[in-house]
Amino acid sequence: MVVVRSQKGLSVFGWLLALVLVAFFASASFKVIPHYLDNMALEKMITAVETDKSLEIRTVSDFYNYLGKGMQINSIRNLDIHEALNINMQGEKFIAHLKYEKREPLIKNIDLVVRFDQEFSVQRP
Repeated sequence: MVVVRSQKGLSVFGWLLALVLVAFFASASFKVIPHYLDNMALEKMITAVETDKSLEIRTVSDFYNYLGKGMQINSIRNLDIHEALNINMQGEKFIAHLKYEKREPLIKNIDLVVRFDQEFSVQRP
């Protein structure tokens, strides 16, 4: 007669593998999430030009100055706004094209890359 033992759970190897996978995804998340938060802050600053009438942004240089100050307040220090953002005037609108990428080293020569490519049409106040 064969007695079947009931399964008790993960083995030591199973727990170790699960722990490694959780650590890998947590490490990748902690490296990528700050870049997404910075991008969301930039989006809010760009769209605030249209909604906040007290800013009085009339020219492209005013727009860049406003974003530079907002980046200092939000501690976005590792991004050159003049390279990442292209602003043009079309009539009474600002056309802002935000395009940049960020790289974070993951393991030796393997990098995590996040790319942002967005275009905004902002009505001048």
